[in-house]
Amino acid sequence: MLKHTAIYISNLENKKELLRKITSGLLFPEVLHLKGGVLSDIALSKFIEKEIRYGQSHVQTTTSNTLKNSSEGERKKALLNYILLSQPEYVLLDNVFDCLDIKSQSDLENKLFQLKNQLIIIQITTRKRDILPFIYEVYSYENEKLKPYDNKLEYKKDYFINHLPKPYKNIVEISVPLIRLNNINLSYGERQILRDISWEIKPNQFWQLVGPNGSGKSTLLSLISGDNPKGYLQDMTLFGMKKGSGESVWDIKKHIGFFSSEMLLGFRRPDTIENMIISGFLDSIGLYKYPTDIQINIAHKWLDVLNMYHIKDKSFQSLANGHKRLVLIARAMVKHPSLLILDEPTNGLDDNDAILLAELVNKICKESDTAILYVSHRKEESINPDYIFELIPSQQGSTGRIL
Repeated sequence: MLKHTAIYISNLENKKELLRKITSGLLFPEVLHLKGGVLSDIALSKFIEKEIRYGQSHVQTTTSNTLKNSSEGERKKALLNYILLSQPEYVLLDNVFDCLDIKSQSDLENKLFQLKNQLIIIQITTRKRDILPFIYEVYSYENEKLKPYDNKLEYKKDYFINHLPKPYKNIVEISVPLIRLNNINLSYGERQILRDISWEIKPNQFWQLVGPNGSGKSTLLSLISGDNPKGYLQDMTLFGMKKGSGESVWDIKKHIGFFSSEMLLGFRRPDTIENMIISGFLDSIGLYKYPTDIQINIAHKWLDVLNMYHIKDKSFQSLANGHKRLVLIARAMVKHPSLLILDEPTNGLDDNDAILLAELVNKICKESDTAILYVSHRKEESINPDYIFELIPSQQGSTGRIL
């Protein structure tokens, strides 16, 4: 008889094929005789596409927002409720805790715990910590085959041996602090997003920005990066420039290196790994003018740091998901920016790639003068910021505090 089961995989495995094998009964023949539902980003994307195309979807959120405009937590809650309405005998969960804040994770885990005596739960996860505590049948999945999980995480420590390259030109010193926000209040219509936010980021500091879904983290980042036009109404100083004093967005952005896990969705060009890193000097996707010899040399040094010089001419798209992120972080760092913003960098990574990314972030913190602003819902054991700024939501807008 099929029991609650977890399948622990790496990102090297073909997840779509794994989902197909499970739902078609190739891995667990028992599901052929059971009614099931799938809770996954793939399934959510199909419902969102249907909502965009037809103006509505059978999956209804508990808020007034559409599925497209809802948080990840609301989307997953809505899809689970939709699945449960059909009274399934099993539910297949695909990385169900990805992109969820701590409360949403806890709420979903409690909901699944309540359901464990009513249906069979099959869980696919790339993070060992996400395996549901009531699941005792755990398998690994390698080369399209299941085998009992042996609870070992193999990882080669000190992967990045070479030192980071030095800046290619003298860095302009900025008066302390790099970022100064003074009693920031921001709203959209009648909805207050931020209330009385005061925060300073100084050179060389390593910060983590935390807060639940919808607390205003993205809004705060858009103010710091100069993208939010409402910043002109605020008391802000960015890299020594008083907001609204005649500076341009590009005057601000030249001091910032940026990486978001969503950036991977936008890189579709067949650029080489080398050209992807060099493009960081030019603030472009792809190369539209020939780089200098100095820029090429520094890019090669970053390739040495990443242990990728021998594959520099390969397509960026040929890399595994985790290694693509390493390249994009190197791309963000080639100019040694004053501030490196990492927005949910470990989302969707497996355990090995998350540790690898953490090692690179820690190396940047140790060997460069760049301040780091790391945004994440969840604590990564291998990433240890010096300071944490927390957004606390309320009906009157999110306030902030330093932990």
